Amino acid sequence: MSTEGQAAQERLRIKRQGLRVALAVTVGLCTGLVLGDILPFLAPLFAIQFLLASRRAPALSQGLTTLLVSMLTGALLVFVTGLLGERPWVLLPLLWLFYFACFIAQGQQLGGAGPALMLVIAIVVPMLDIVQPDLGESIVLVLVKAVGLGLLLTWGTHALLPDPAGEYADQALAQPHELTLVIRQALASAAILLAMVALCLSDPRLATAIVVPITVASLLSQFSLGMSSRTALGLVLVNLLGGVAASVAFTLFELRPTLWLVALVLLLVSLLFAGKAAIGNATGKIFGGGLITFLILFGLGVSPLPTETPQLFSTRIAYVLFAVVYAIGLAALLWPSTRALQRLPG
Repeated sequence: MSTEGQAAQERLRIKRQGLRVALAVTVGLCTGLVLGDILPFLAPLFAIQFLLASRRAPALSQGLTTLLVSMLTGALLVFVTGLLGERPWVLLPLLWLFYFACFIAQGQQLGGAGPALMLVIAIVVPMLDIVQPDLGESIVLVLVKAVGLGLLLTWGTHALLPDPAGEYADQALAQPHELTLVIRQALASAAILLAMVALCLSDPRLATAIVVPITVASLLSQFSLGMSSRTALGLVLVNLLGGVAASVAFTLFELRPTLWLVALVLLLVSLLFAGKAAIGNATGKIFGGGLITFLILFGLGVSPLPTETPQLFSTRIAYVLFAVVYAIGLAALLWPSTRALQRLPG
């Protein structure tokens, strides 16, 4: 096949993947609202991570394993949080160790969407278990339902928009960095995320700002060693764009709170981000993060979770800006320097 033909096929694959992401976001959040989920953004968030991790749908065995691991991880975190919630000097180091393992797996490109999914679970469980103890529904059940629906959305969008048989579905992954650098990066990233989780748990003003640590985790996953200042600026702007889009979407929802309007807004905004997110390179990771920021902020606004929604939306851009500046600033200070990369052989 000619080079032009291969390029045309690649563009079609990207468009198809972008449509899958947009459909998963729209159907997932609307389904969560209809079912009355307390965190309706979780299922489409997990679906985004499954879809952007690979252009191939996960096998049934992979999906069932992911569901089982998520249930066991959630149950273990609920148990540990309940046991050590009054002893943060013990709980926080255990959370740091969990975050560290997830960032190591991400740095070594192991587990596909698993590490990002585990990070979200390890943020949501402690914050909801400590800050929102009277949810009326088991946190583990919330997580299992969200992961299960996320898998169904992934399989459903692949069934609706399949890749032709024999097509190469995945892009080649970038070569992982040396293990020493990955460990140094993971040590710093886990400390950065843990400090934000601890701040949100200790400061009443941030007690309902679950978007902040999830955004920090998303940003740390989007960063890469040796990232240029131009790419970092683009990352900041795209995540802020996601926050602005969420605020505009919620304003429209308040004016006319109907499901069809939610679906229309979700589809339009997700198409705006998903086309770039499906590319799969550094730009794709940045736009995927912007879509996640939009989804979390808008999902929290329409969620039945007991929070002060007007106050949340009056400060939503400030939350996103705070998370972006915090994550980028500390990553620049604590991550391995560019000179460390240049000293690597080859």
